[in-house]
Parts: sequence; structure tokens; C-alpha cells
Amino acid sequence: MIAKKPFGRTGHESTRIIFGAAALGEVTQAEADRTLDLLLEYGINHIDTAASYGESELRIGPWMPQYRHQFFLATKTLERTYDKAREEFLRSLERLQVDSVDLLQLHYLVGADEWEVAMGAGGVLEWAVEAREQGLLRFIGVTGHDVAIAGMHQRSLERFDFDSVLLPYSYVMMQNPEYAAGFNNVLEICKRRNVAVQTIKSLVHRPWAEGEERTHATWYKPLTEQDAIDAAVHWVLGNEDVFLNSVGDIHLLPKVLDAASRYAQRPSDEAMQAVVNDLEMAPLFV
Repeated sequence: MIAKKPFGRTGHESTRIIFGAAALGEVTQAEADRTLDLLLEYGINHIDTAASYGESELRIGPWMPQYRHQFFLATKTLERTYDKAREEFLRSLERLQVDSVDLLQLHYLVGADEWEVAMGAGGVLEWAVEAREQGLLRFIGVTGHDVAIAGMHQRSLERFDFDSVLLPYSYVMMQNPEYAAGFNNVLEICKRRNVAVQTIKSLVHRPWAEGEERTHATWYKPLTEQDAIDAAVHWVLGNEDVFLNSVGDIHLLPKVLDAASRYAQRPSDEAMQAVVNDLEMAPLFV
């Protein structure tokens, strides 16, 4: 089975692998249901989806009448204003077939201008706080990609006491000194405040080349061989202060869960660099 740890201050013991339900965005309900069976097999108890993840919320909805009590359920909104966020969130509840979620995250909050809108009067944060008071959600988080997101998360945490953050983390990404410094600063802040840290893009092999056939549902070329996936997953899990949000392709998910179930120790930097050199890996964000 996969280890669990407290998801920040929420009181929930989440599996260290969180199911990244972007993987359900373009699959059939039958494929989604087989994925649920896999999650139950490995004891995964935390689902992370978003209103913008295609059909993902619709695929999760049929699970909820029977399995809602078994999962910490998180979704996200890309809307930046109160009214649009409220409308989208209520739609998410309908699609998920639930009365409330555990966590609503302000999704991909990177740009300075939209950050001001989201955090200001009449912004999405105002709606999230109100929804929390109404019992429609329990916790509020913030997410983002790109090298700049570490700095923006620090800014967000200065403005509001978020319960969770989400950002990229991998051996390759952390070879960027600017990003590594920002990530570590965010991590230290979150440790002091007991804020959950979720990580993404652990299985990046490299960006897709122009014109390259996209063989997987991920928006990057992923690692596909079990040995390489083992190294990437075990390296992330070697940081006991973070969670790993799984890959955005249901066909790679079994390999990620298998790797996590066998985690014993973090690979050395020398071992990771050998994998990087052998596969000619490259960061997704520069």
C-alpha cells in the first residue's frame, strides 16, 4: 500500500500519491470506472480535479454516491471574479454529484494582473471564503505552473492563509537554481504554517517536439519505462514534506502507483543524473 501523511492542517491523512484527475478529461465512463478500481486497489484516498479538465468532473460524479466518504475531494476554478467563480463552482458541484467539496483551489494563478483581480474585492477569493462559510467547501488552495509560480505562491501566502499550494517538482526542474530557490522558500513557509504542498509534472521526459505525434494525454512527453518512472516517483517521495499528484494519463497511472507502492528510499543525485543523461531529459518550464 501507499503511505499516508497529514494533508496540511486539514485533519485528513492523504495518500502521498494524489489522483490527478486531469487523466479523466477525455476518457469514457467505462475507462474511468476501471481507473476507480485501480485507485481502490492501491488505497488512494484523495482526488484532485478541476472544472477545466474536460469531462473529468462528469466522470467522477457517478462514483460519489457510493464512494464520497472514501475520498478527500478537491476541484479548481480558473475564474477570477466572484460571480463567474460562483457560477462555475455550483456547476462543479452538480457535475461531481456532491453538496460540497473538501478543497477549492484558485487554479493557475500566475499572472500579476489576474492575481490582483482574484485577490481583490469582487474576486474569486471573496467567493471562496463565502462558500467556505456556507459549508460548500472546507479549505482553499492555490495552484500554478511555470518558473515564476514559486514567487507568486509566496505572494499569495502573504495575502491569504491558504490551506494548500500546488506547483511543479522533479529532479530536472530543481536543477534550475532560480526555481529551486523559490520552491524551497515556498516549502519552508508551508512547513511553518502547516500548509499542504502538492507537486506536479514529476514524469516529464521533455516538452513535445513540434510536429511530434502525441502518444499520451499529458501535455508533455512523459517517462514511460517503469525503471525511469520508479526513479522519478521515488525522488519526489524522498521529500517527506510533499505530495505527488499523479500523471495525466490513465495508461501510465498503474506504473506510477506501482512505483509508489514500492518506495523505500530516494535515489541519489548521481543515479538521477544518469537517468537524465541516458534519456536526454529536459525541463518543461525554463
